[in-house]
Amino acid sequence: MRWKVAILTASDKGSRGEREDTSAQVIRELIEEEIQGEIVEYRIVPDEMDEIMAALIEMTDYFQADLILTTGGTGLAPRDVTPEATLKVIDRQAPGFAEAMRYQSMAKNPKAMLSRAISGIRGRTLIINLPGSPRGVSENLTAIIHQLPHALNILTGRAGEHADEK
Repeated sequence: MRWKVAILTASDKGSRGEREDTSAQVIRELIEEEIQGEIVEYRIVPDEMDEIMAALIEMTDYFQADLILTTGGTGLAPRDVTPEATLKVIDRQAPGFAEAMRYQSMAKNPKAMLSRAISGIRGRTLIINLPGSPRGVSENLTAIIHQLPHALNILTGRAGEHADEK
């Protein structure tokens, strides 16, 4: 089973072509190697609430991604609005992913506690916010990646809630 995955980068500089999006490349590599995911959509948008929300909705409703991974916009800066945009489009929160990511990251970098990343569900799509740096993406995604197939199996109805993963 190949999971349909979308990547959304929230970055003012990236959306203007002023910065290479190396964080999305880290996501792509980990998803393709670790869970054999297929990237069905990739987009860079500025740190604007409406644009982030519109991209998340399109990735869920049109591209029917099983998983959307965002990168960027999760810090304390005034333009970091990815968590707020995500909260506006999800139906339910799935806080364990964000909690696990912060816990694992804080063991390596105490500043990880500044992350406001969230995770939640829209329809049958899991949306997870990741930091904007390649290192942060790697640390955070590595912390949860082995739980993603089971979570996606449950969310998409391909397995019961307590089904054993083989």
